[in-house]
Parts: sequence; structure tokens; C-alpha cells
Amino acid sequence: MAAQEAVDTVRDREIGVEQEHLDQVYRRLEEKIHEAEFLMNDAAQKGHVGTPGALAERDAQVFRAGVHLNRLNNEFEDFLFGRIDLLEGKDGIKGPDGAYTSVEPADDAVRADNTADIRETLHIGRIGVLDADYSPLVIDWRAPAAAPFYRSTPVEPGRVVRRRVIRSKGRRVLGVEDDLMRPELRASLGGAELPVIGDGALMAALGQARSHTMRDIVSSIQAEQDLVIRAPAASVTYVEGGPGTGKTAVALHRAAYLLYQDRRRYAGGILIVSPTPLLVSYTEGVLPSLGEEGQVAIRALGNLVDGAEADAYDEPAVSRIKGSSRMLAVLRKAARGALDRPDSPKLLRVVAFGRRLELEEAELRRIRQNVLSGTAPVNLLRPRARRLLLDALYARSGAAGRHSDPELAAELRSSFDEDVSTEDAFLGFLDAWWPELAPRQVLDAMADEKRLGRWARRILNPGEVRRVARSLRRPGLSVHDVALLDELHTLLGAPARPKRKREYDPLDQLTGLEELMPVREETQRERAERLAAERTEYAHVIVDEAQDLTPMQWRMVGRRGRHATWTVVGDPAQSSWSDPDEAAAARDEALGSRPRRRFELTVNYRNPAEIAELAAKVLALAMPGKESPRAVRSTGVEPRFVAVGAGGDLAGAVRSEAERLLAEVEGTVGVVVAMDRRAQAARWLDGLGDRVVALGSLEAKGLEYDATLVVSPAEIADESPAGLRVLYVALTRSTQALTVLSGERDLPDEAGVPDLLRD
Repeated sequence: MAAQEAVDTVRDREIGVEQEHLDQVYRRLEEKIHEAEFLMNDAAQKGHVGTPGALAERDAQVFRAGVHLNRLNNEFEDFLFGRIDLLEGKDGIKGPDGAYTSVEPADDAVRADNTADIRETLHIGRIGVLDADYSPLVIDWRAPAAAPFYRSTPVEPGRVVRRRVIRSKGRRVLGVEDDLMRPELRASLGGAELPVIGDGALMAALGQARSHTMRDIVSSIQAEQDLVIRAPAASVTYVEGGPGTGKTAVALHRAAYLLYQDRRRYAGGILIVSPTPLLVSYTEGVLPSLGEEGQVAIRALGNLVDGAEADAYDEPAVSRIKGSSRMLAVLRKAARGALDRPDSPKLLRVVAFGRRLELEEAELRRIRQNVLSGTAPVNLLRPRARRLLLDALYARSGAAGRHSDPELAAELRSSFDEDVSTEDAFLGFLDAWWPELAPRQVLDAMADEKRLGRWARRILNPGEVRRVARSLRRPGLSVHDVALLDELHTLLGAPARPKRKREYDPLDQLTGLEELMPVREETQRERAERLAAERTEYAHVIVDEAQDLTPMQWRMVGRRGRHATWTVVGDPAQSSWSDPDEAAAARDEALGSRPRRRFELTVNYRNPAEIAELAAKVLALAMPGKESPRAVRSTGVEPRFVAVGAGGDLAGAVRSEAERLLAEVEGTVGVVVAMDRRAQAARWLDGLGDRVVALGSLEAKGLEYDATLVVSPAEIADESPAGLRVLYVALTRSTQALTVLSGERDLPDEAGVPDLLRD
């Protein structure tokens, strides 16, 4: 308890330190805004002189001051995001931003006893800010002095001892997360030992351990991570590593490194795809914002399609169907079959050349089949459908043989097309017979079991059709539905919109207004949101927990990186998808022919050895022959086993064990249950506070807790063909303590150890 309170106290104190600095920055920004406003007012006074020279000087000063004022106002929110603490440099030369230019530390910066003093601290933000004495309060992220924030690694740290990511919202600092570039060093700041928050604290403890073995392990962690971060970009970088190896954080720091190394190349944006919304918040904390261009978009799989948000879960059997590549054939048929609705007109009747012309159902069916014989998106085929309808009507009119002269025949046909195609009857028929389809409309049509059965014939069996149709009738979208919507968007296509003619504005004839009246520019957040909405492809794509992506999800992600470089992070041993070979084929199709560079992280510094050894027993069942990563620390605390017998009070046991863990670690506690028990577990834990959370087995991926309670391993393992791998994930979420609670299905022995976890 005391240790946890000490950690919380240090974290709160460090957040307060950054808050104090941010307050100082905002006070200085307000001073600069007042200066810009003064310049604009002063310039306005010069206009009273009346001479041409004074007017020109006034206009120029107003323009410069206005641009400066707009920039200050636009960068006022979410301003600060990083900090680096540096050793003394080789020289004492300062750059124009007030920071020392030396990259490497001085020869005597580190003393013989492996201690050192922090000589310079730099905060990194959206624009540079100097105080009244021209010392840097904030370094512009694009400035040379900010480069170590992105380029420093534990293998090549330069002068950097600690790199800190600062999460802020407006004028409030929300949190800090530290990385140590020199974990073996005892550094002092202002006469006190340099505090470290987050994973950096663990690395500091490991790096300063007296055991040479521990030092060797830290060195191996650093070397593995550095290889990934600095890998060449023109390819696919695949990072594989077991639980606790830091693969996600390493991949994100690689993205920051690449973007800073080649800003122009990655101006097309970086997309980070996380499997769940819970992981998105973690990702946002690790990868800092990188300036005003809005280059980084962080999305969960269920939020990857604009306008769609996953808020429901499919049963495992339904997930296996929707995620399978078989759905592609079903969707292709559905996209075309959705045109044939129960209320579609069966007769086209128009009047032309004084005659009534009709096309009946059989002819209309033939025309539709002809139009759909190609592979073009359905909505883009409407002009072809219109043309073939007019062809058929013209043939019925008998006008085709009236003129032997080609010019007269062409003129007659043109007149016919113009007359018929502007008739209300024809236009109304075309809108009803070939409507513009939206992806959600087609997905809703698939909820009709009879229609879906026609489209899925020989692809899905009747039971699968029934399950899918039933799932589509419930409210909300699942993460698998979002991938189907994205596929339908491609199959349907968006019809070209006619360009709106810009209306004439008399003010267009006036000149000089822009110079005299600088308009308000969009803010950084507005620009980022606009670019994110407009962007459909990216220059670099990071896929986190890639082993869980289904074939249909790989197709969705692949469309956003057709010309991108990739960083793919995963662990086959943690895959929740039942057919890894099918997913691998879809992944290879998405990544194309780009060369692959593979890296493996082998050191687990999250789980104590006692927990890692228990999880390894499940890994041996899930993937025989697969080695688990090496745990670097031991706590001496063995996993606890508790059993609830037949007819026992499972709810009471879960609550009791959760309370015991809350008292033991005073940190976060994750209670992992089978997916269909999530609502139950939330009720069982009601009133215990926000330090404990109930999670479905698939929701725990990528997260970590101080303690974990895993409820009924057999229920989790039996959820799907990938259940053993999902259980392996659940058992590796804890950094301190693990309790396994068994039910009757777990066949526990006298000590409460379930069948799956016994030797």
C-alpha cells in the first residue's frame, strides 16, 4: 500500500511540475498575443498620415501582425506534448532557439560511479516560445533542437537521459509517461534523483539492479527495440513478440522516428489501427502529436469507416462467418441483388413520337443482367442502365429504320433520347428501378433471411445464413459489420456529383482585401479533423495486435495503405481468429509485394516469472513448440487458485476475490470473464469503485493491470476454436498478482487448480 501511494504521489507531483510549466507558457503566449494586437492598432494609426508610403507600410504591418496573431490563437490548444532531459554537451554553443546545439554528451558528463546531472531540459510543442530573457520555454517540434525527442534510442541516446510524453487537453495536463534512454544511469535534477513515471520506472529498476544478469537483460531489450525503431522504411516491418515485450510502444516510437526523419514523405499521414477503443487511449498516450498538419490518425477497427461506430458484439460463431473471406462473394451478390427490391417497378411506360412505349418485366430483367455483367461498382453502372433502357425503347418505337442518312438518323435518335430522358415517368422509373444504394441499405437488406439465402447460396449453409441475418437485425453495429460496410462501399461506389457552379460575387472584383483584413485561419484541431475526414489513404500504416484481424478486416485496412509503408505488430500465440492461415493470406494480399523485414522481441518485462510460467502451460496447449518470452523479474508471489463447487456462489466468489486484490495491490484490477458473462460480471462488481473493471476475454487484448482475476478458464477456452490462445492473453495481463477462479467446468483439483493449468 505504501509503495503504491508513493508511486501515485510521484505521478501527481510530476503532473503538477508539467502543469506549472504549461501555465507559464500560456502566460507568455498571452503576452505575445497582446503584443500582436498592439502592433495591429499601431499600424491602424499610421493610416492617418495619408501619404502613399505610410499607407503601404500600414498595410504590410497589419498583414504581418494579423498572420502572427492568427497563428498564436490557432496554436493555443493542446499546445505541449513532450520533454527531454539532457546531459551536459560537448560544447556550450546555443542555437537561435536558445537550446544548446551539441548532440553528444561531454566526456565528463557521466561520472565514474555512473551518476550524472541533468544540465538542460527542453519542452517540445507546436511552436517555439521564448521567455522575456530569450530562454526557450518551448521548442518547436520541427526545430533541430527537438530532433533528439524523436531520434534518441537506448542504444544511441546521445545526451538524452529521459524522454517524457505529456498528455494535455487545452490548458490542463492529464498525464505523463517516461522512457529512459539510459536506464543504468543515476541522474539528478536540481539536486534530487530524476523521477520516472510509467514503464520507464520499471526499466530504471532493472537497469540499476546489482546483478550483471539483469544488466545484460536490459541491454538485450534496448538492442531489440532499437533495431525495430531504426529499420528501413521502404517496406513492411513486421514486429512479433509475446505478452509484455513492449512491441506496441516500440512500433509507435518507430512511427514518430520515421515521421521526423522524413517529414515530407510522411506528410500523407500515418494511420494507427488498434483492435479496441480501450487500446486507442493507450496509443494516444504513447505517440505524441507531431505538429499542425494532423498527420496521425488513431482509429479502432470499429471506427475505421467514417459515419460507422461499432457498439455491439457478435457471438463467436457469427464472428467467424462475417470475418471469413467467404463473405466477399456474398457481398458481391448482395450489392447487385439489393437493386431488386419488393417494390421495384415491373413496367416502364413512356410516350414518344406520339406512341406509348412499354418495357415489361422480362425485358427489364434482361437489361439489368446485361448491365450487371461487368465488374464496375453498382452505383457507377446507372448511366449504362439508362442508356440501355433508351436503346430498348428506341427499338420499340420503330424509328431506327426511318432514315438512311446517318446524320438524320443520329439527329432523330438524339431528339428521342432528349425527349424521353426528361420525362417525369422515365426519371421516376429510373430512380426506383436503379436507385443509388448506400452500404447500410444493403447491410439492412441482408437482415432478410430469405434474400440473404438467395445471395449466399452455395457459400453459406442455412444455419450460417440464419445466424448472420439474425445478428444484422439487432440494434447497433459490430466490429465485423464495419468491415462489411467498407467492402460494400467499394462494391457500390459513390456516383460522381455534378460540380456546383460558383456564384458570381461582386467582391471578387476588389483587390487588396486579403492584405488589409487577414481572415481567421482554421485551428490545428479543425485542420486535423478536416484532413482526417478527407483522407482515405495514408503514407504509413501501423497495425497493432495484427494477429486478430480477420480476412475482411485486412481488406478494409489494406485499402487505406495501398501506397504506404507498414509496421505490423502481432503475436500468433495471442490470435483470437480461428483460421490464422486464411488471415495470413488476406494480410499478404493487403501488403502486396513489398519486401518484409521481420523482428522478434523476446524479453517479457511486464509479467513476473511466476505468472509467465503459469501462462506458458496454456501456450504449450494452444501452440505446441512455441516458446514464450523470457520474464526478467520475479516477485516471489505465486498465482492464487480458488474454486467454486457445483451450486456455489460464483457471483459472491468473484466479488470477494476482487475485493481481496484491491486491498492487496491498491492499483488497477482487471476481472476477465467469457464474453457472454460481461454484463453479469459488471453487476457482480458494482460499487467496488473505478479501480476494478470487468472485461470480456476479447476486450483484454493489449491491456495490463496491477492484478488480474481470471474467471473460469474453461469457459474462455471453449468460446471459440481460438479459445486457448484467448485464455493465454487473459493470463498475461497482470504486472503483480494473478488469481484464477475455477467453476465446475474447470475440473479443479483439491488445491483449486483447473485442469487446463495443471502440469
